[in-house]
Amino acid sequence: MNSLSLAAVSCGALYLGYLFYSRVIARLWDFQPDRPTPAVESPDGVDYVAARHWTMLFGHHFASIAGVAPVVGPVLACAIWGWLPALIWVVVGSVFLGAVHDFSSLMASLRAQGKSIAELAESHLGHRVRLIFGAFLWLTLVLVVAVFARFGAMTLTQEPRVVIPTFAVIPIALIVGVMMYRWRWPQVPATVLGIGMLAGMLVVGYYYPIREPWGEHTLLVWTVILLAYAYAASITPVHLLLQPRDYLSTFVLYIGLIAGYVGLVLTRPDINAPAVLSYSSVKGPMWPMLFVIVACGAISGFHSLVASGTTAKQLAREADAPRIAYGAMIVEAALAVLAIVAVTAGLGWRSGQTPLASVAEPGGPSPLIVFSNGFATLTEPLFRNPAFGALVAMTVLKTFVMTTLDSATRITRYIGEELFAEGLGIRFFRNRFLATAPIVGAAFYLSIGSWQRVWPVFGSANQLIAALALLVLTIVLWRRGSAVRYTLLPFLFMIATTVGALVYQGRGFLASRQIGLASISFALIVLALLMLVDSIRAVVRGRGKKSEMPEPVVRGDQAQT
Repeated sequence: MNSLSLAAVSCGALYLGYLFYSRVIARLWDFQPDRPTPAVESPDGVDYVAARHWTMLFGHHFASIAGVAPVVGPVLACAIWGWLPALIWVVVGSVFLGAVHDFSSLMASLRAQGKSIAELAESHLGHRVRLIFGAFLWLTLVLVVAVFARFGAMTLTQEPRVVIPTFAVIPIALIVGVMMYRWRWPQVPATVLGIGMLAGMLVVGYYYPIREPWGEHTLLVWTVILLAYAYAASITPVHLLLQPRDYLSTFVLYIGLIAGYVGLVLTRPDINAPAVLSYSSVKGPMWPMLFVIVACGAISGFHSLVASGTTAKQLAREADAPRIAYGAMIVEAALAVLAIVAVTAGLGWRSGQTPLASVAEPGGPSPLIVFSNGFATLTEPLFRNPAFGALVAMTVLKTFVMTTLDSATRITRYIGEELFAEGLGIRFFRNRFLATAPIVGAAFYLSIGSWQRVWPVFGSANQLIAALALLVLTIVLWRRGSAVRYTLLPFLFMIATTVGALVYQGRGFLASRQIGLASISFALIVLALLMLVDSIRAVVRGRGKKSEMPEPVVRGDQAQT
């Protein structure tokens, strides 16, 4: 099958979903473009800071939610079950589940003065639900930080040419942030200067790779350095580093996406990889395991935490909410589609060759390296040198590892403050410097080991957050008098899928005596079921009593996206 035709159909379906289905979801939340946002009404100079332009906030939001998961997950799924099931889930899941989840999380937070999804759980379901949900979120987010720190360290170790551009983006972003917020430079010249400096660092990294500076301990040291960065960046005011860095990082992705799809138009390779390998595999049956392995490529609970944790606190105009929340998920799905095409058409699938065969096995090649090799083949007409094309791909991915580390650590701190300081009265967690330390320490402990074993647990926990967030959003919509089927049906599917995946994995971990991972798997199941039971009790007892207000009517351009 021709890869260009497949990518065109997939991206066309994603765009149509954004164009039409986002309007349906906007009506549920009484979308009003001119309504004041929490960042405008209650700025605090640290977390509630209105972005100067929607493109800056789109950059932060997209850079935070993307990371490497929309590449790693689909590549693993292609290796285990084949490209067709992975592609269908990416397209359908993104339009009807993932983007709905992200956009609704942002809108619900805006309606509650920027409250996080955990605070919304308390408002509608009670204090105990908030504590349970908060514990679940904190534990899962530590997994997120651990997984991305490990992937980031692996990338720096296996691709030394990416080291300089990866760390150069930090001082460059600080410079751009000072230019735009302190010196009040216009956005365009500051952006051009920042991108120019990033391009220069990419060339420097290509010619001056940093190869294993700490010998056999390089992987461990890079992990420590990345977690130290996550600590420092997560306590820095958002407008100084997070906003400008994510904004610039998004341009890196734009360049990578455009180059990948332009290269696809020029090369038009055929897909020779098998569409479907089998229903069952060494990683488990297609359902439920494929749906959690793909992870952020279709739906991600982490996105609800970004939307309600940081994005809602920086949105300057409600008119920009659909393009930022729903649109960013669609762009992320387009990246997942490119990843699928790159490894199934860009690699050499000839007779007897299976380039993805060992990706999912311990000791196998990193999915990021595999994707970069496929990307290099697609973009060879543009970059001429495949090694430089691979470096561009790795730089794109590595840049987003940094943004996810920062945002995930920051959001975990928010959740910790809500759970431990406000919920349990532990004063230690009121100090952001002290509250961040146990997050980074726990993530370091979990990051040591095989990522192939941790990834499915991360995927399951991440998707379970999405299911529980959809549960909270469903109850919020119910109380508003809005239709709930758009979030209720995705919730039912995701709760069944993720609990099933955790049960399957937990049994496997017990059988192989991996007690730590087994304990995490079953702890997540227990917390999720406790929250579900308490939610049902809260509704039955009247705490979730449906509002008597009629469903809001949205007219004219109020539903436009």
